[in-house]
Amino acid sequence: MALGLCQALTAQKQPWQGKFEPIDQLITAPNTSRTASGAPSKAYWQQRADYKIKATINTQNNILSGEETITYYNNSPDDLTYLWIQLEQNINRKENEDFGSIFGNIKNNIPTRNMQFLTRAIDFPAGYTIKHIKDSEGNSMTSMVNNTMMKVLLKTPLKAGETLNFSIAWSYPITDRSMFLLSREGYEYFPEDKNTMYLIAHWFPRMAVYNDTEGWQNQQFQRLGEFALEFGDYDVEIEVPDNHIIAATGVLQNSDKVLTRKQRFRLSKARKSFDKPLLIITPEEARENEKTTSKRTKTWKFKAKNVRDFAFASSKKFIWDAQAYKFSDHTTMAMSYFPKEGLPVWQEESTKAIVAALEVYSNATFEYPYPAAISVNTSNVGMEFPMISFNGGRPKNGKMTDAAKERMIGTIIHEVGHNWFPMIVSSDERKWMWMDEGLNTYLHQRTVAEKYPNFKSTTPQSIIPYMSGDKSIMRPIMTTSDSESLMRIGSNFYQKPTVGFQMLRNSIVGKELFDAAFKEYANRWKYKHPNPADLFRTLEDATGSDLDWFYRGWFFTTDHVDMELDNVKWFKVYEEQLNIEDQHKKKSTKIDSENKSGKATDFSNGPEVINMTTTPDASYGGFLSRIDEPKLRKQLANKNIYEITINNKGGLVMPVTIEWEYTDGTKEIDKLPAQIWRINEYTATKTFIKEKEVKKVNLDPNFEFADTDIKNNTFPKTATKSEFDSFKEKQ
Repeated sequence: MALGLCQALTAQKQPWQGKFEPIDQLITAPNTSRTASGAPSKAYWQQRADYKIKATINTQNNILSGEETITYYNNSPDDLTYLWIQLEQNINRKENEDFGSIFGNIKNNIPTRNMQFLTRAIDFPAGYTIKHIKDSEGNSMTSMVNNTMMKVLLKTPLKAGETLNFSIAWSYPITDRSMFLLSREGYEYFPEDKNTMYLIAHWFPRMAVYNDTEGWQNQQFQRLGEFALEFGDYDVEIEVPDNHIIAATGVLQNSDKVLTRKQRFRLSKARKSFDKPLLIITPEEARENEKTTSKRTKTWKFKAKNVRDFAFASSKKFIWDAQAYKFSDHTTMAMSYFPKEGLPVWQEESTKAIVAALEVYSNATFEYPYPAAISVNTSNVGMEFPMISFNGGRPKNGKMTDAAKERMIGTIIHEVGHNWFPMIVSSDERKWMWMDEGLNTYLHQRTVAEKYPNFKSTTPQSIIPYMSGDKSIMRPIMTTSDSESLMRIGSNFYQKPTVGFQMLRNSIVGKELFDAAFKEYANRWKYKHPNPADLFRTLEDATGSDLDWFYRGWFFTTDHVDMELDNVKWFKVYEEQLNIEDQHKKKSTKIDSENKSGKATDFSNGPEVINMTTTPDASYGGFLSRIDEPKLRKQLANKNIYEITINNKGGLVMPVTIEWEYTDGTKEIDKLPAQIWRINEYTATKTFIKEKEVKKVNLDPNFEFADTDIKNNTFPKTATKSEFDSFKEKQ
């Protein structure tokens, strides 16, 4: 046995890369809070922060000002001498990167807006003014600001198990989203009717995460890596002009003060409308509201329980519709807010798309727990927050191409889906973009495939152009969020993880096992902070599968799949009475069907003859029993034996799917597990017995594994035209 293994390893002839070795050294080790099975332990802890916020939007100068009281719960076993608070609005200051060069650097001809992205020649005020930080007794607290992070020093340590109350007053200029790139929040101005839509997010100083694996997550906000946030309860009051309508995280507390009697009646009726959305504010009413001016204000009050963030949108332009969706023990209101510029498509499609996401995601993970799921139409963005999302996609003059409508609906599904990942299964977006975008895109694509079957959706084929790309600029999925190019995050952090999960579900683990494991992960980590290691371990634990080989290749390398069907040999075992010499003679007369390497290029030579000899007694070792060798030879007589050799040219090990096309026109599929590459990571040989004669052999016939070169997947070999032949044909 040892000799055979040694020979197999020697036959590899290329460096062993350990593709099946455990990934323990690549991921976070288990600790007292996180078990080796991927689940939180009984000792798991996480911090909590409750917020009471009062804010005002001054629509004359676009200044948002506010004051918040934070109740911070130190549930950790550690005493804390300072706190870290996130100040994301500081990213909009001029000295921070805004990705202007994504469209290229300065050229002789350049769009003026692109020049603004590059130079910010028209500067604008941005960033926080911190007016005060006070403890519960009104005493000033010392703080230090480091760009998008603020350190608050404590006079006495906040001991394990203790709670701290303190307040912050602040203001900042709301930015014009059209003035810089990757603007997830700010305001959108409508010159035609001189109105503004405010998308307010990342707007209040927020507690950074303190956890069991890295302590404070105080990594700077650089726009690509988004957020790591603690859960808490929110009590929020927002003062705006009295002709504004607000859509927000949470439940409206004072509808009698901010909605008309007619609006309240319609909303009450919508709470019982489970089959279609009803208008709360009609297009005609919104158009009339657009024309009004007012110096009076009103205050909207919202409460939200156990969320990790709070966002809102405010405008006098909003049309509003709502539909109820019934879960096992509660009802969620699916609601859309959009300006007249979104008609008619948003009224027809937005809330319908929310409902589609609620159904598919809930079935795949856990029931959506919150009372509202909101989609707000705006320009050039898709951005998610608890219970509310800001979604681009608008018709022009009331019309939209089918492709544009697909993108719009896909954006809504995707952003609503983020309520599960990362708003509830609260991974660290600042560090691992793929953990929220990849898991969410996977379910987003399932939703599209199930609810909109005529739309395009991601499949393993979708990732082939990216996987075939320039390796010198590619990054593994396991790359921190801000270390990937803005141009490649879609492929690397959205599509590639999606395809990976599709492979696991459809072709490696199986739907039943994978779906149960995915649901297990979601339920283990809802309202908690999972790491990549927790996801990897849970999927293995809940499927009973060793998937380290898959994680290692798909998540930690830039290897790709390229399986080459290098050779197919055809054999037959003939019974003793047949003329063996005639069979060998027949084989030797057709050498024209072999290439220079001596390998057959098709089946025209017929089968090679196998002469099965009697096994020497010594081969049986100490066994006294013997195989019935004549019976074995008879069972194989005239059967077709095929030996196939497959080369792993791309470096990424995967299972192998083989399609046999027989001379009678029928087909058959055989599947080989990825473990065939354990001993030799570059070449695998496998023997099959077939009753019928084979006409053609294909690898990966259903495009399950994103094979980047299907031209080398068939036998007989398919002739490829030279560039010269192709040129002559064109001429």
